[in-house]
Amino acid sequence: MKSKKIPLRKCVACQEMMPKKQLIRVVKTPEGEIMIDLTGKKSGRGAYLCGSEACFRLAQKNRALDRALKAQVQPEIYEQLAREFLEVEEQFIAGQNGSDDDE
Repeated sequence: MKSKKIPLRKCVACQEMMPKKQLIRVVKTPEGEIMIDLTGKKSGRGAYLCGSEACFRLAQKNRALDRALKAQVQPEIYEQLAREFLEVEEQFIAGQNGSDDDE
């Protein structure tokens, strides 16, 4: 049986290559709105982060999201993303544990 190819993406903070399903996507929509995309299907420019708060803080400190999204990310948006990130972190980890069955 042929094995399924697993798409890899790089975390913008720690620069580690990981399977796409293990990363959280932050997207800049065509309207210029920056948000977390758990589905991975929203249109716009995306950047991937590990599912840990430490990586998010590193990306904020190094302004990695600014470079990856090719847009200035305002401090207010970082704070909003930080709140959303903490909310979705548990949900994301729980979804990871359950998603191994469909591969």
